[in-house]
Amino acid sequence: MVTPLGVGVAETWRRLLAGECGLRQLREEDLPESQRSALSALPCRVAGLVPEEQFQEAVRRLGLAEESRRYSRFMLLALLAAEEALADARWGPGAAAAEAGAPEGRGGSGSSSSSGGGGWSDADARRTGVVVGNGMSCTTEVAEAGALVCGGKARRVSPFFVPRILPNMAAGAISIRYGLQGPNQAPSTACATGGHALGDAFRIIQRGEAEVMVAGASEACVDAISFTGFSRLKALSTTYNDNPAQASRPFDADRDGFVMGEGAGVLVLEELEHAVARGAAIYGEIRGYGLSGDGHHVTHPHPDGAGALLCMRRALAGSGVSAADLAYINAHATSTPAGDAIEQAAIRQLLLQPLAGEAGEAEGAAAAAAGSAGRAGAGSEAGSGPGSGSSAQAQVPECGVDAEARRQLAGVAVSSTKGATGHLLGAAGAVEAAFALLAIKHRSAPPTLNLVRPEPALLPGLVGAGGIGGGGAVELPTGRRIAALSNSFGFGGTNTCLLLTSL
Repeated sequence: MVTPLGVGVAETWRRLLAGECGLRQLREEDLPESQRSALSALPCRVAGLVPEEQFQEAVRRLGLAEESRRYSRFMLLALLAAEEALADARWGPGAAAAEAGAPEGRGGSGSSSSSGGGGWSDADARRTGVVVGNGMSCTTEVAEAGALVCGGKARRVSPFFVPRILPNMAAGAISIRYGLQGPNQAPSTACATGGHALGDAFRIIQRGEAEVMVAGASEACVDAISFTGFSRLKALSTTYNDNPAQASRPFDADRDGFVMGEGAGVLVLEELEHAVARGAAIYGEIRGYGLSGDGHHVTHPHPDGAGALLCMRRALAGSGVSAADLAYINAHATSTPAGDAIEQAAIRQLLLQPLAGEAGEAEGAAAAAAGSAGRAGAGSEAGSGPGSGSSAQAQVPECGVDAEARRQLAGVAVSSTKGATGHLLGAAGAVEAAFALLAIKHRSAPPTLNLVRPEPALLPGLVGAGGIGGGGAVELPTGRRIAALSNSFGFGGTNTCLLLTSL
């Protein structure tokens, strides 16, 4: 992981469990030189940025300084995350050398790695693929090149401009660096990109097209162009410019929009028998992958939560995992008023009716949120305009909910880690799937920062100051297999859900 909380899994996970925040005020030096004069006019001036000193040190350590001319930031973030994942998994051309210092208990998320002493072969390279996506490409690069061209300075545009902006170039850079010749692709599905990348890699292995997949996503578009665009959608938080650590507050009554962040998450997925045969250390398993479309609006989720509920149910269907095994859900919740309410109600419906037939999939899914969502501004992400969740305070009635169902609701911890990292856009799903995997491996659910007063209060298992855990991480059940869901939803009404289990 490379996140606003730090470079590396160990530092990011430690700070997340400790309830620390990676958000800060945006500074002039964070923006391209040509955009710095625009900072004071930006309605939102809070961001989640990868700590620059840690980033530069990691770039030097991996010998990537020279690549900075050819590679854009989102590519470098992905390369740093991939290097850590492959070393942790003990897989790839440098596996033997990396074996001595693998972080986080050695075992790349849902995988692990090293040729068990047999070395790295051409056959290994051919059976190892890459699915690493990107949601926004490089608005910074495009803006800078556009300014040069319009200013009559076209000869100053980098000859690497096109490769630096293509969404598939992070996947390409990883494949080239390690000589990986298996399937190579790069989904670009807005904020669902990371979830789709992991799910697509999972399916590639299921189909027998590869034995190992390097999968995830990266994003780096913190610039005045992106901030202005999202601000025009009324999607960003604007209330907490002077208190950045409080700006991202998923599920909380005072949420007023998301905080943009940058980062990368990469996991190594491996066919189970292949991993066991070589003695790989395994974090957990991917058992389900659900996809859906809202069929509703370009930026606003379906007001009754239909898409969210569908993808969660589809992740469970056919997985061999019971809803009773669910112990943790990492919610997409971005800190927008209506979006968080809609997802919370959809999760509640899932827990009460896990595998209802598709004909009535979303019936009542977001009864508490539907009214407010329907009135939210059409141009806002998840109804993110201030006050758009005003009528979402009502709770779904307890009528017909028996004692066992209430225990099920209370027994599943739910949190959104975006309170600590901000919204990493295309990279969010990959980083948050890793968080969900670490949660069930370490039996510890991370908290939702700034959750003081849940609104609506539909899920008794919300982890945070306003829910279980008193603001900190909470213990998950031990002594049995447990499962987690990781949700990611994107503009265009694209939804994805990953089902992960402990061993």
